[in-house]
Amino acid sequence: MMTSVKQHFYLLCVLPGIGEFGSVPPISRQELLRFVTESEGSVDVVQAMLLSDDLLQREAALSGEREPDLADLAILSLQQAKGEKSLPHFLIPDQEDEGESSDHPIAVDPIWQNYFQYAFEIARSCRSPFLLAWIGFEIGLRNALATARAEALDLDPGPYMVAQELGEPKFLFESILADWTAVPNPLEALEVLDRERWNWATERDEWYSFSNDEIVAYAYKIMILHRWRRIKEGNKK
Repeated sequence: MMTSVKQHFYLLCVLPGIGEFGSVPPISRQELLRFVTESEGSVDVVQAMLLSDDLLQREAALSGEREPDLADLAILSLQQAKGEKSLPHFLIPDQEDEGESSDHPIAVDPIWQNYFQYAFEIARSCRSPFLLAWIGFEIGLRNALATARAEALDLDPGPYMVAQELGEPKFLFESILADWTAVPNPLEALEVLDRERWNWATERDEWYSFSNDEIVAYAYKIMILHRWRRIKEGNKK
């Protein structure tokens, strides 16, 4: 169903305002998705965006970095985050791709490969310039970081690349990598990256356009705020 400008106007006026990077999230990701669904907003695109954060939480749960029962999921179930239930079929590598998947040193990379392909198809079918641009940015940043880590360990970066055909070229991330390598600890390094993500979204959020992309950009920033809420809660323990 096509979403009218009036519906977007209502939705974006109902949603609470977002503060600066690192501020308290004004709404949960689940509440946001409910608002978008009830207002007939860009449900598929928002779900595709929020799924990336669920996958990060799943990684943290399976690696022991965070208690699975503390997962704050919007798309996946708790059983899926725990690895007790299969992921959605579009994230699972096809059997004919198993040989290719085994070439990845990091077990979750084939899932991310499929995720980005899925998000790309959603972005195209729903005509979402923001999601499409985010995919290129996020893949490019991810692969630039993977390359830097591999080269620091004198490893071939090739096996660590994901969905290269969809990502932006490495040279676009040189200044981000310089800032990332200059900080003294991993938490500060992550903050550098997420601030860059935040600033990237701010430049493209179509503020006051009441468009689909303004909704998706809002969802992306809410996702980042909740990621840092979880980090801060974890550091207090």
